[in-house]
Amino acid sequence: MSSTSFDREVIKDCIVAVGDEMFEAVIRTSMSPIIYETTDFAVGATDARGNLLAQGNGVTAFLATLDTAVQDLLNHYPEPGDIAEGDAFITNSPYCGGGTHLSDVVIIVPVFHEGRLIAFTVNKAHWTEVGGAQPGSVSTESTEIYQEGLHFRFLKLYSGDELNNALVQIIRDNVRLPESTIGDMHSGVAAARVGAARIRELAAKYGVESVLEAMEDLLDYGERMTIEEIRKLPAGSFKATDIVEGDGLGNGPFEIQCTVTIGNDRITADFTGTSKQAQGPINCAYTGLITGARCLFKAVTNTEIPANGGCFRPLEVICPEGTVISATSPAPVSLYYESLIAAIDVMWKALAPAMSDRLSAGHQRTVGANFISGMHPDTGELFVMGQPLVGGWGASAGVDGDSGQFCCGNGETYNVPVELFETRYGLQVEQYAFHNEAGGEGQYRGGKGVVLDYRVVSPEVFLTYAASRTEARPWSIEEGLEGSTNYAKVLRKSGEEERYSMCTMVRAEQGDCIRLVSATGGGYGDPRQRERAHIEQDIKNGYLTCERAADVFGFSG
Repeated sequence: MSSTSFDREVIKDCIVAVGDEMFEAVIRTSMSPIIYETTDFAVGATDARGNLLAQGNGVTAFLATLDTAVQDLLNHYPEPGDIAEGDAFITNSPYCGGGTHLSDVVIIVPVFHEGRLIAFTVNKAHWTEVGGAQPGSVSTESTEIYQEGLHFRFLKLYSGDELNNALVQIIRDNVRLPESTIGDMHSGVAAARVGAARIRELAAKYGVESVLEAMEDLLDYGERMTIEEIRKLPAGSFKATDIVEGDGLGNGPFEIQCTVTIGNDRITADFTGTSKQAQGPINCAYTGLITGARCLFKAVTNTEIPANGGCFRPLEVICPEGTVISATSPAPVSLYYESLIAAIDVMWKALAPAMSDRLSAGHQRTVGANFISGMHPDTGELFVMGQPLVGGWGASAGVDGDSGQFCCGNGETYNVPVELFETRYGLQVEQYAFHNEAGGEGQYRGGKGVVLDYRVVSPEVFLTYAASRTEARPWSIEEGLEGSTNYAKVLRKSGEEERYSMCTMVRAEQGDCIRLVSATGGGYGDPRQRERAHIEQDIKNGYLTCERAADVFGFSG
């Protein structure tokens, strides 16, 4: 069947829409709030070679994890017939296949038309439980990956539409929340199969050759449009260095170096000079670094073009093996996201002075992930709560930073609503507000961080928490002031306080308060150039104390 240029455009739009429909399928069928409320997942489709065609995103930091998962699947199953119609594969390996940490599980479904492999659909979601030493499968104390949970490396979950019941039983017997975990597994398969059905429908309607041609056009279009954007950027080399303060075991700081080189039709991000991989679990594998570089690359080129593999052809990422952002097995990776977003941030920091129209000052630079487990006071059943924390983004030329936003690695994610939170978990939300801690002042101020208080209702709960930007503050631009820091506290009913930047399974009793505080972003410009009306408004809104206004802005009411 021959196709017209009009047909090809329709097919391309339909392929992009596949990601959106898969996204909704996960929202409607998953069983864990971290997936259906927080949207800690991503879905998409690739061609038969593993080139990303479309992605429906919750988590921005999964931008390079779907296509690389398919590419490594093809390496694991290279022979004709290894991959068959009706198969579905499962993987969560951090060191290959789009890996992040063991909690992020990938489901891959091959798409066949009349016996010919034409595409893959992919779902990657954060499972609340994959086993390991601690509830929630996250630890700040692990020293090797074997302590962090179940490790699947491209196993067949379905073989010709037949479920691998033995594998499912192994999963069920080794996680603390088997019903929701297995439910999330089936949700991932269902979403991938929805996408596969839509691609088969396109092949049946327009002809398989027309669909394959449209796939190539989509990738080439992404490349052409991205190169046009690169040519608008300032050419040259730009350097920056920053740190991740610790690895959870008392080691650190760990330095991340980046040199970004912009040419006529290519951008290279070179992370040579970065510290060696850590003993503790802040390590990120090379595929995680790729996704981080892609996030910033997309931000400075054209964010309006739907992300596909063609968009990233002009990007080269260089990093020696065995660093804290290119770690190798069996390095622990439970907190990989802190190093991943640090890599995004240092690339951002390098380019921001030359691209003030596109990039702000530094932001809170942490997921602020907090995991709390315990026995529910009403049901007596185990609960495991996990969610990220919002914070402040940096100011830009002419505008204050955004307040209460998730970090650059989170993207379109959300908090669990308070009503659902208090029903599902043995905690009450007593306070969720912007704080007035010092930092981030400038002609344009950084966005404000938040303070979030959980009052313990269960007899006891256990807190696992990790953050970076706990000592090194969000960076500023043009004489603005650096932002504030991230931390957690346990406020005991006895009146005692304990402060943490990272902790695992800290016990809190009924009546204690767990307080999470996120950073305010960096400021832009000389604070004494800030308009008086904006200072007055910040004081009125509770963002700024009168004492701080006098010290920094020379303001007197």
